[in-house]
Amino acid sequence: MSTHLRHLNTDSDSEVLLNVFAHELQARRKLEPTSEDIFAAVEQVHQRCRGAYAVVGLIANYGMFAFRDPHGIRPLCFGKRETEAGVEYAVVSESVVLDSLGFELIRDLEPGEALFVDKCGQIHLQQCAAEQELVPCIFEHVYFARPDSLMDNISVYKCRLRMGEKLAEKVLRLKPDHDIDVVIPIPDTSRVSAQAMAEKLGVKLREGFMKNRYIGRTFIMPGQTERKKSVRQKLNAVKLEFAGKNVLLVDDSIVRGTTSEEIIQMARDAGAKKVYMASAAPGVRYPNVYGIDMPSASELIAHGRSDDEVGELIGADWIVYQDLQDLIEAGTEGNAKIKRFECSVFDGEYITGDVDKTYLERIEALRNDSAKQKADSSIEPRKGQVIGIHNNNSATL
Repeated sequence: MSTHLRHLNTDSDSEVLLNVFAHELQARRKLEPTSEDIFAAVEQVHQRCRGAYAVVGLIANYGMFAFRDPHGIRPLCFGKRETEAGVEYAVVSESVVLDSLGFELIRDLEPGEALFVDKCGQIHLQQCAAEQELVPCIFEHVYFARPDSLMDNISVYKCRLRMGEKLAEKVLRLKPDHDIDVVIPIPDTSRVSAQAMAEKLGVKLREGFMKNRYIGRTFIMPGQTERKKSVRQKLNAVKLEFAGKNVLLVDDSIVRGTTSEEIIQMARDAGAKKVYMASAAPGVRYPNVYGIDMPSASELIAHGRSDDEVGELIGADWIVYQDLQDLIEAGTEGNAKIKRFECSVFDGEYITGDVDKTYLERIEALRNDSAKQKADSSIEPRKGQVIGIHNNNSATL
């Protein structure tokens, strides 16, 4: 970037990506860029940047552009709506946004594909990657996406139902004579999988935890003390559903284990006889490098540990994880074109093929709690200043 005389104001990879795109567009030396210029710039971005990115932007007075990385790791789709002024287009990461705004979903952008809507309202589409393969991130279906979304033509809701069914089948294989009295989801993303599990196991589903919606996601919060405090503030147990029962708690995934440990203790405090834990995803054993600010490897509770060891650490009477192959099958059943998913947080296989030990060690040094706390303490906000920390490693040059 230094050879292109571009000044970077932050350490955000998004700013780097923007500058690469802007430089390549500027290199075309056109007073008024056309769709061909946009697509040529995107082609160069694909050649120079590696990782996961789904980009939407505006070029003032010219139009809207969007493009997706050649592996389609992150979701991106577009839709249209008819208005008195003509057809309007929107590009979003989840189809549910189109639904809520009255747009009709057209389709997902293909991996490597770019879109440009010019100032006259005409839409242009072109494949801009020399090689491409749809390998979406499976964690979107596990945790991030809303269940009423379609992603790469896969219903997130149906995917989570299948995840619950497959996990229940595993429970029945391992414990055919189980003594589970009730299945209780840990709100909110595990609710659909828990429903399917309860039906398959033939036991009751009950809402045992009430959620405070003003507390954010705890696994990305810096500091163990803050995370434990937030769990208690975020959830409150309905004691009637726990007293004297053997409960199966269902969560979408277990990352640090802090939340699971606190929730299991809350269940015991509410009177549960036995507390079992089920994770709708396999053990998270490796850091994410494609845009999710996940903990370093050493802070992932499943890293270097067996399932039984994790269960003991979080205080469960028994723990069961989803098998990775079952999770993959739950997703691919919705779209036959998808031959594989990006599953690096579970199996350590990074789809771009350029993540080595040195890179992971760098991520470890940047993401562990002590590093983040040191970074926070070094910032002294001025009066009226808004401070934001962004630690997103989705694209590299």
